[in-house]
Amino acid sequence: MSLLVVGLSHRSAPVSVLERAALTAEQQSKLLQDTLATEPAAEASVLATCNRIELYADVDKFHAGVAELSTLLAQHSGVGLEELTPYLYVHYEDRAVHHLFSVACGLDSMVVGEGQILGQIKDALALGQELHTAGRLLNDLFQQALRVGKRAHSETGIDRAGQSLVTFGLEQLADGEPVDGWVTGKRALIIGAGSMSSLAATTLARAGAAELVIANRTLERAERLAASLAGRGAGDAAAVAGAASAGAATTARAVPMAAVPAELPHADIVVSCTGATGLVLTAEALAEAFAAGAADRTGPVALLDLAMPRDIDAAAHRLDGLRLVDIESLAEASADAPMAADVDQVRGIVSAEVAAFGAAQRAAHITPTVVALRTMAADVVANEIARLNGRLPDLDDKQRAEITQTVRRVVDKLLHAPTVRVKQLAATPGGAGYADALRELFDLDPQAVAAVSRADRHDMNRGQA
Repeated sequence: MSLLVVGLSHRSAPVSVLERAALTAEQQSKLLQDTLATEPAAEASVLATCNRIELYADVDKFHAGVAELSTLLAQHSGVGLEELTPYLYVHYEDRAVHHLFSVACGLDSMVVGEGQILGQIKDALALGQELHTAGRLLNDLFQQALRVGKRAHSETGIDRAGQSLVTFGLEQLADGEPVDGWVTGKRALIIGAGSMSSLAATTLARAGAAELVIANRTLERAERLAASLAGRGAGDAAAVAGAASAGAATTARAVPMAAVPAELPHADIVVSCTGATGLVLTAEALAEAFAAGAADRTGPVALLDLAMPRDIDAAAHRLDGLRLVDIESLAEASADAPMAADVDQVRGIVSAEVAAFGAAQRAAHITPTVVALRTMAADVVANEIARLNGRLPDLDDKQRAEITQTVRRVVDKLLHAPTVRVKQLAATPGGAGYADALRELFDLDPQAVAAVSRADRHDMNRGQA
């Protein structure tokens, strides 16, 4: 089996296509289940963020796998295959590993070096584990990607080179002014309570926002987020770690989605990131909401749309008194964020980690064959000892135990060097053929080897349950 990724991102497709191809949580689950039901795929995981949709699979045929994964992405995204195909990219084997590790380090992000992607990779892994579509290969791959991403952030200055989309977006709203400067004392409305909205709310609280209002379709989730920000029940005022230097506490409260029109006129900042398939805020609704208080405002209302597809009508930027930044404008503004030296250092880490991961996977590939060989040897020993017992019935228990132990030691010593060496050779490029050679030389039953692999997958899936 071989690793294959088929996907599209802000680097390969225009925002208009990414918007239409965006997958809801339910669609992601169905995509994984349908992928696993196809003939070429044995495992599957999907990485879906605001600026990328990638389907990872362990396939037995490259061309069939590419065709099947591309078709599935088209079917579940609702974008026709002919329209989608020009924007798709394909990575295979080590290139697929290199791609995910680069993504995890923020090298492929809209804002290079941002750390939000690590949480999204973790979510993708959790979904694959929950649905049991991620087997040993994809579990190993995604877990290692998380470790590589954390290593890049801890060992290099990539954090200085890039920022989270939230921070970058907020700075764009103020023409590059640091968030801590212009957010202080502002009232913010956060629409949505997912991971990106939570990050936005936390960022605003730490920057000294006076009030945060969290609106969500599921009020309970909004209440949990508000409570975590305020440190008490939703609606109570409490200090937030790292809040404004003036020492003012940030208040946080939750409201249902239906209350958004009433909350809008009081907001200085609006951040929206929901999973809605249509607009959450139309230009007409925004014009009506902010018309009444326009005379009392000293600056424009800041609108940050981090959703894909977009939550806020793009026509809002033409309204007086409003300033809109969305995914499309962020893509245009983020080209020069990273520092070359930090990026080069991270690329070196990625290359080294890809080589190490490939060696480990190649070594692991031969393990079922080695286990099957040792199992066969143990069976041979057991049969010969049983035959000896029948031919020498007068041996006492001590003698039988000594003979049994001696035979086992001889077999172990004979197998030790070749099995250790074959694992070492299998870890080298092109080493996959050593497993085939071992099976041929010792006439191992292919079904016995397959049974070991199935048992390993069963144990892993049981551990996930």
